[in-house]
Amino acid sequence: MIQINLTIDYDGKLYNTNVITTNDTSDEEILQIAISQIEQQWKE
Repeated sequence: MIQINLTIDYDGKLYNTNVITTNDTSDEEILQIAISQIEQQWKE
């Protein structure tokens, strides 16, 4: 398992998020996980 720190531009604002995943996860999958985490955070 690895932790990846990302800064995502979402709705014109920058958000920092962490994704914990395995070494063989593709960059696209990691980006989708990060975006879904940010979306979930702001829906609540």
